[in-house]
Amino acid sequence: MRHILLAVLLLIPFLSASRAETIAIARQYGVAFLPFILMEDQKLIEKHASALGQPDLVVNWVVLSGAAAMNDGLLSGAIAFGSGAPPGLILLWDKTHGKPNEVLGLGAIATMPTTLNTRDPAVHSIADLTEADRIALPSVKISNAALVLEMATAKQFGAENYDKFDHLTLTLGHPDAAVQVMGTGEVNSHFASPPFEHLELHNKAVHTILSSLDVMGDASLTDVWTTRTFASQHPVAVQAMFEAMSEAIATINADRSAAADLYLRVTHDKIGKEALMEVLADPHIIYGTAPLGTMAFADFMHRTGTIKTMPARWQDLFLPVAQSLPGN
Repeated sequence: MRHILLAVLLLIPFLSASRAETIAIARQYGVAFLPFILMEDQKLIEKHASALGQPDLVVNWVVLSGAAAMNDGLLSGAIAFGSGAPPGLILLWDKTHGKPNEVLGLGAIATMPTTLNTRDPAVHSIADLTEADRIALPSVKISNAALVLEMATAKQFGAENYDKFDHLTLTLGHPDAAVQVMGTGEVNSHFASPPFEHLELHNKAVHTILSSLDVMGDASLTDVWTTRTFASQHPVAVQAMFEAMSEAIATINADRSAAADLYLRVTHDKIGKEALMEVLADPHIIYGTAPLGTMAFADFMHRTGTIKTMPARWQDLFLPVAQSLPGN
């Protein structure tokens, strides 16, 4: 399925007007991608590209459930911009560092916590997890949730046991994982991002056993990245992307009620407007371009051998357009 998707994406430019530059952008599920939803709905990238002198830029959007297909698409050139958790960016940067297709960040779009929920009444902390438990994550090993679980495990059971529960995890999109956790599926636990953790906790059989806030505080949930090659060959598209991200974030922060309406209209998520507004009112849900938690993730990934190269500073992983942001 992943290869079919990439083949379709590669055909997109040939289905558009021959003179127009066409780019594809991928997003995932949840309110962390609300800026992307607004950018697509209001054609903000096209707007800023036109203002920068490129009125014929065509943007196609695709929704994916995890990082693997997105990263394959990015490295093959089928996708211009990828997005997801900082560990995904860090891993790609490490694998491509110093190469023409080096992957670099453009900034963040959302900082928000992830929450490990379970319907297993015997599990009250990660120490209670057993072989009977199955934990859904957006991507094993490279999602925020996967790294937070490993960090918490290392803290509780010793650094050498950081991957003690990795074999209990599996990759599953947030919507499908939420359905299973609230039902009787094989998956009884889910490291969820907003609004899915909120939906799950409305079920009386589901409770929380771990929050990313307890492990590392506020950290970006969604970064945006591209390749050095694409950035050098398409500077207008990169600048337009950054300006569109900034405008979308400003719009959301100015009127979260309107943003909630847009999210519900586009995604059809099974959460009411009132409940969604409660989610968006959480002070730990922050829309902004500054990448947070990059070095904390990188340090852990380097200490556990997941990456070979430790960046000297968070700016090493980002394009110049983002390097003056108040990140960490």
